[in-house]
Amino acid sequence: MQTPLALSLFPNGGAAMTANTLLIQSHLQPPFSSITTLSSHSNTYPYPSPFNFNLNFNFKPTRSSFLVPATAPNFTNDPSDLSSLTTTDSVTDQKLLTLLRQRKTEEAWILYTHSPHLPNTTCLSRLVSQLSFQNTPSALTRAQSIVTRLRNESQLHRLDANSLGLLAVSAAKSGHVLYATSVVKSMLRSGYLPHVKAWSAVVSRLATSPDSYDGSAEALKLFKSVTRRLRKFPDPDMAVESRPDTAAFNAALNACANLGDSKMFLQVFDEMPQWGVVPDALSYNILIKLCCRIDRKDLLVFVLERILELGIPLCMTTLHSLVAAYVDFGDLETAEKMVQSMREQRRDLCKILRKRDSNLLENLSTSHAAAADDDDDDDDEEEEEEEEEEFVLRKLLPNLTKPSGNDPPLLPKAYAPDTRIYTTLMKGYMKAGRVADTVRMLEAMRRQDDSAGHPDHVSYTTVVSALVKVGSMDRARQVLVEMSRIGVPANRITYNILLKGYCKQLQIDQARELLKEMIEDEGIQPDVVSYNTIIDGCILVDDSAGALAFFNEMRARGIAPTKVSYTTLMKAFALSSQPKLAHKVFDEMFSDRQVRVDLIAWNMLVEGYCRLGLVEEAKKVIEKMKENGFHPDVGTYGSLANGIALARKPGEALILWNEVKERCEAGKEGKQSESSVPPLKPDEGLLDTLADICVRAAFFKKALEIVACMEENGISPNKTKFTRIYVEMHSRMFTSKHASMARQQRRVERKRAAEAFKFWLGLPNSYYGSEWRLEPMDGYDNTSELA
Repeated sequence: MQTPLALSLFPNGGAAMTANTLLIQSHLQPPFSSITTLSSHSNTYPYPSPFNFNLNFNFKPTRSSFLVPATAPNFTNDPSDLSSLTTTDSVTDQKLLTLLRQRKTEEAWILYTHSPHLPNTTCLSRLVSQLSFQNTPSALTRAQSIVTRLRNESQLHRLDANSLGLLAVSAAKSGHVLYATSVVKSMLRSGYLPHVKAWSAVVSRLATSPDSYDGSAEALKLFKSVTRRLRKFPDPDMAVESRPDTAAFNAALNACANLGDSKMFLQVFDEMPQWGVVPDALSYNILIKLCCRIDRKDLLVFVLERILELGIPLCMTTLHSLVAAYVDFGDLETAEKMVQSMREQRRDLCKILRKRDSNLLENLSTSHAAAADDDDDDDDEEEEEEEEEEFVLRKLLPNLTKPSGNDPPLLPKAYAPDTRIYTTLMKGYMKAGRVADTVRMLEAMRRQDDSAGHPDHVSYTTVVSALVKVGSMDRARQVLVEMSRIGVPANRITYNILLKGYCKQLQIDQARELLKEMIEDEGIQPDVVSYNTIIDGCILVDDSAGALAFFNEMRARGIAPTKVSYTTLMKAFALSSQPKLAHKVFDEMFSDRQVRVDLIAWNMLVEGYCRLGLVEEAKKVIEKMKENGFHPDVGTYGSLANGIALARKPGEALILWNEVKERCEAGKEGKQSESSVPPLKPDEGLLDTLADICVRAAFFKKALEIVACMEENGISPNKTKFTRIYVEMHSRMFTSKHASMARQQRRVERKRAAEAFKFWLGLPNSYYGSEWRLEPMDGYDNTSELA
């Protein structure tokens, strides 16, 4: 029933999210203070896995630092903080500071919460730092609540750069990337410069966050903001710990690669020498990723050669990235050749790859020449773009211009393939649907003499995924049992893949049991992906109550919902004809500052109302959408058109068609529009629904406009359907002999449009001046005489 569902929706009322939704405002005051030295980022980058950094920071203590677990940043006492305090307040602050020095963070937090006054700067900064350093959800929420209080009391200047930097790192690591970004931006606006390890961690997390809105673009903006601020800093020596290092540049390069923007990649790459930074193997691994994004498989071998020419120490991650790149291109033959050469301990890998790519380049040049002959008139602009990209790539890879006769460089030593290399090739087999080869590769790995090539949990999970992909759930479960038997523990990803398999096959009971086994028997805590998967499974079996129960269970476990979580639950209520509950979910999503509402969420809300024909409510949502900077797309208009058809409000269809037509016209070549509204490319569903409404309502002039739009966009109108509608509903139009002259005159335009529509259908009409009779079609018995 709807009422119990409504009562059970968000039992906490979203209160737990309050502290997580803050945006730090610019109330901070200089002078500059920085975080003490943090540990280096990870130097490995196994393409195509997500670009990631190790955020388990270890602080190097100094003699003046206050110790916390590991060791803590350095703080200075500010005697002026005590001048305005009463004796009791001073004693409380001293007690709080003592607890913090003793690393009794829990007791310090309790004392802070019971203190009637605001502690001094040292205590506040210290408390925020230690809470942030704990890297737990509850500690982060507590640290954010302190910021909330300071913001509300206009006292944010009491926090120093050390505490704010640690807060940003902790938030980024916990997945609260937007909050972390706001902290760093606020510090920059206020004159603070965070340590490079803090702001670069936020940049890297932004570029790889699955739930961030255009994260890579935002990552580049943040990177540029920091470097621009550093260039303007009057004393470079004071900002030395904030200057970008290789890891920071690699984070920005990764964002460029994610966007497939080779020009921006070169721009960031060229900035490295300006900051005294030298590219490392990871930088070129990311260049391999860029080659994949821009579809340039022919450049992969040149990246490897460039690494060897520069004398950059070659690591297995580069070779793994190359194998993964060929797999990503679907070139399993080259990937197999590369792995085989490594098994044979060969060092002439570049020569092998060049030989394979030479045939590819020859074929490409032939096909390009043929295409140029066919499209001479349309290629000017495209050729300019290609030339610009080629210029960029030649700057990144100067060895592209070297004569092809030169012998390719040799690897510094032979490299034997390891587990990750083999597993990557297995993933290629899995993606190609070669399940038997995937299983055979696993067996071959188990028989390897070298333990470095034995299968691990990722290898077994790949086999599980391959079996799930073809629907062999029983065999997939057998692999899971085999993993347990031989002591290779399954992880959360393994269980998530199995969960997805059961849900796709509508075996929700088995999915529930697997989730229970995962938690109770294996001690593996599910994540947001686990719950999103099973919530979606509930939708597939039309179980909105079950979807809500799992959503609430996820929140009860302290797992923050993502954009997918909210929209999936909205979908459950929309499809079960409960738009008001869908709206409640949307409101919760809208108030959650860790998640950005996107067009998908707006469209799902519109869909919920339109499925019940509640057009006015849907129109209000669309107006609200526009106010928030979102423009309706084909999905939005399609849902609204279906709602109008269901509500039988043809007048609304005319209004909708006028808006659609205007946006379609704006997209036509040679037409310019001053409006910021983007042009629209209509689809068959939208136009067919609008035409159907207009034909049924006898709006033949508008119907002709719509079918003309369909034909312009390469969509074939269903004339058979429209003929049937006309015959069934309008066969005796304008046949009354008793209508007044005035009424007959008013019908002239409509009759002319009707005749034109009949002409388009191919029916006899006034152009031929003859009566006709339509024979029965597909079971239609009523033959109707039309004038």
